[in-house]
Amino acid sequence: MAKAGTPSTVTPGGSARAVETRRLLVEAAITTLKEDGYAGASARAIAARAGSNQGLIFYHFGSVANLLLAALDAVSDVRLAHYGAAVERAGSVGSLGDFVDAARAIFQEDLDAGYVTVLVEMIAGASATPGLGVEVAARLGPWTDFTRQAIEQAWGDAPLGAVVPATDLAYGVVALYLGLEMLSHLEGDRAPAMALFSHAAQLAGLLSALSGVQSRKDVP
Repeated sequence: MAKAGTPSTVTPGGSARAVETRRLLVEAAITTLKEDGYAGASARAIAARAGSNQGLIFYHFGSVANLLLAALDAVSDVRLAHYGAAVERAGSVGSLGDFVDAARAIFQEDLDAGYVTVLVEMIAGASATPGLGVEVAARLGPWTDFTRQAIEQAWGDAPLGAVVPATDLAYGVVALYLGLEMLSHLEGDRAPAMALFSHAAQLAGLLSALSGVQSRKDVP
């Protein structure tokens, strides 16, 4: 497979037909990763699924690897927007327990929608394509930032935040979350992960009580 180069995203500009072609190729790449895996995500397979000429992949994205990165970007954008909306609907995260509840709900949705498969396949493909690992890792940065902001919002001025920096905790949460997603995907069993979320919710409630953090729902 072609080497990964500069991260590629679907950007506006050009003719409407060109924009539509890029959109179809990205959607086809996402579906191919879900159904055929990284090993099956060839230019021929993606182009066939998009009803397009495989030469257009190289014209619009430069390489198959760049198209797959664009597919990962598209999935990540959807997930980040969805996570943000979930937090907003909760009235901003009211407590660590609320944060865990939101994460648990979207964890299930990620597995159901197959978004986890896209990331898992890209991580698997990183060992076979020089430079791809760095690009995939860079795309995890926004997730750590999002998690840090949510944790800071949940803690507020609680003294616990001074003991465990939100940045460090966010890194650990993202690493654990990704690990749970990948294990659930590979084992085909999400029950252990869901049990862990239940334990995390109980622990969050205990930490909130010990540190004097109240959910915004409990504040008059």
